[in-house]
Amino acid sequence: MFRSMKLPLTLLISTAVAASVIVVYIVSLNAQQARVTSMQQEQMSALVQNVAARLEPAQGDRDIDGEVARKELALQLSHRQVTAAFVFDLRKNLITSSVKQNNLASDSFAVTLPAGIQMADGLMYAVANIGKEPYLTGKVVIVSDMNGLLAQSQKTLFFSVIPWLAGTIFLTVIVALLVSRRLLRPLQALIEFTRDIARDKDYSKRFSDKHNHEVARLGTSINSFLDTIEVELIINKEQNDTLVEQQQTMMRLANYDSLTGLPNRQFVVDNLRLELARVRRTKDDLALVFFDLDGFKGINDSLGHETGDLILIEVADRVVNMLREGDLIARLGGDEFIIVPDRDVSDASLKNLADKLVGAFTEPFMLRGLALTVGVSVGIARASDAEYELSQLMSNADLAMYRSKAKGRGTYTLFTIDMVESYKRKMSIANSIDGAIRQDEFLVYYQPKISQQGEIIGLEALIRWQHPEFGLVMPSEFIPIAEQGGKISAITQWMIERVCMELPDLQMLISRKFKVAINLSGHDLRHTGLFDDIYGLFERYQVNPEYFEFEVTESAYLENFAFADKFFKRLSNLGCAISLDDFGTGYSSLSYLTQITIDTLKVDRQFIRELDTSERSRLVTGTIIDLAKRLALTVCAEGIEHPGQWAYLIEHGCDHVQGYLFSKPVPLSKLLTIDQNYLHLLNAPDAAQG
Repeated sequence: MFRSMKLPLTLLISTAVAASVIVVYIVSLNAQQARVTSMQQEQMSALVQNVAARLEPAQGDRDIDGEVARKELALQLSHRQVTAAFVFDLRKNLITSSVKQNNLASDSFAVTLPAGIQMADGLMYAVANIGKEPYLTGKVVIVSDMNGLLAQSQKTLFFSVIPWLAGTIFLTVIVALLVSRRLLRPLQALIEFTRDIARDKDYSKRFSDKHNHEVARLGTSINSFLDTIEVELIINKEQNDTLVEQQQTMMRLANYDSLTGLPNRQFVVDNLRLELARVRRTKDDLALVFFDLDGFKGINDSLGHETGDLILIEVADRVVNMLREGDLIARLGGDEFIIVPDRDVSDASLKNLADKLVGAFTEPFMLRGLALTVGVSVGIARASDAEYELSQLMSNADLAMYRSKAKGRGTYTLFTIDMVESYKRKMSIANSIDGAIRQDEFLVYYQPKISQQGEIIGLEALIRWQHPEFGLVMPSEFIPIAEQGGKISAITQWMIERVCMELPDLQMLISRKFKVAINLSGHDLRHTGLFDDIYGLFERYQVNPEYFEFEVTESAYLENFAFADKFFKRLSNLGCAISLDDFGTGYSSLSYLTQITIDTLKVDRQFIRELDTSERSRLVTGTIIDLAKRLALTVCAEGIEHPGQWAYLIEHGCDHVQGYLFSKPVPLSKLLTIDQNYLHLLNAPDAAQG
């Protein structure tokens, strides 16, 4: 058929080489498509998991925030490959969606898909549940166009290799025309080489021929073709490595606190769920040590959040260094931390851990030339006391921690069942305060202040609460609750208004000029509108400010000195008197007495109680009275219970006294029936205590 072997040999060689090159191209194309599909699956999986995590409602909330979901889906459409995104609730109702113009996906199909990666009609559906079993709240679906993505990938590869492919085929024809018997062997080697590449998919191999002939040049062209493929593979690998790194970064951001490097709330909660399931099965126990920082808020507010952040980092370092291997510590947020001991949860072991934790904060934090003291309040709870329920376990530890905080800085408390009832009572009181103000459940009691002549010279107004469920609740119980709930200012305003309303009755009872003392707390002084509220009440009820005295403790006055001093000067300018309460028990720095605005020093009852038994108390009391006289201040002593105490105070120049010797705090109706002069009590040293 052919007149010579040259033409069929040329056709044979050209066809074989071209076929091999095309096979290599097809294999490369399939490999790239597989890699693109795999990378897109990983990227979409990471994307939808991240979105689901951010849409997870806060603890205790079962509803997905639609506005947050809408914004989150709009953000996802910025990804080129994403064409649509949907968020459904547990009832498969569409909460919100965001789609591009070229979107082919429908929400009716998307809602039927299970969690994971699904392919349908050239679209990739990435589905993730929102929340964790058994607290699922919905699911999110993100759709990408795989047909478009694969077409673009094919196009890129095609235009990258087609010049080399065309050149290779062309060169093959030229070489085949010039081939001779001695070149058949190298050509066969080249064919085998291309087959090896197709079989092994090792694109790092290169064809080598030391001869300077057409086959060698053909091999060089194939090597160039392989260079292009290898570069594309390297680029794809780098992109895949970047995706893996991004996934790891997202995992770290999702599970670790960015400031301290400690595990975060999500990590420790997930860990605790697994551990609780394990110890429930094995009938073991697990402990939770919850603590927050005493004094941290003051440092944060006064020195700034940057200093607060440095404190938190140092706290994390100190606690990590004192823990045993296997113990887990996490930062829940703010200044709250949690420790999960790895083993022995006996009372002795837990107390030892708590002692070490408290001891880690005995040394001040040295930051920017300042020695900053921060303490810890620690609460400890066991899983068995919470019936192995995570939310109850964390609630129990929180209750124990707040019991420690109530006892004072640097203490720890092991949870006991009775704390639950105490907490329920506390919550009931906290939730009843607003209603108590509206329904006038609060009562004002008055305790007389007595002059040296035995006459009523003033009254201290004290609040009580006639609770419909708990009966008479004392301020020592409900005032701290009101302070924690931010409701103390409303109670103080109610009390001042009630005194304004009852002042005319008090004026009818006491003929001489007198003052009604009202206590203000540190929380009151942080209320910037307090002066305007007081002034407004004086104006509304047309009362003379000179009938009012406001008492404040040393610590409350000095805690925010600049604001407090300005506030009390304004009250003083109105005509109100200012009294420094519990003097000698707080800061007791003599230097500030010349700077603050006060009219009266009030001697704390602990010194009066020990007048008969403690020479030190007598010396301190006498010194306070002498100091007040030298500063031209009035002195008032509280807690007088028998005539001997009163006689001692009169002898040393104390101006005013109050206590059970004269009268307990009583409501206005009973105040009308008490004595108006108590001088006769000095002549009855054996008189019964009031």
